[in-house]
Amino acid sequence: MPKLPVISGKELIRALKKVRFIEVRHKGSHVSLQKVTAEKTFKTVVPLHRELAKGTLLDILHQAGLNKDELIELLK
Repeated sequence: MPKLPVISGKELIRALKKVRFIEVRHKGSHVSLQKVTAEKTFKTVVPLHRELAKGTLLDILHQAGLNKDELIELLK
């Protein structure tokens, strides 16, 4: 399994928007995103930091229903 990339909050938001997440609100340095599917509603909050901590990134991926491999594909 590949290593988790070091990315910024803006890069992560751009990748999540590729899989139909929409920006619900923006408050301070955090952006709330949401994706509604037939089975489930995914919600997450992304901090607009230059580098996201590994644990923060993993937690956001879990909340978004994605894995590392899917994230790496979205960043291409």
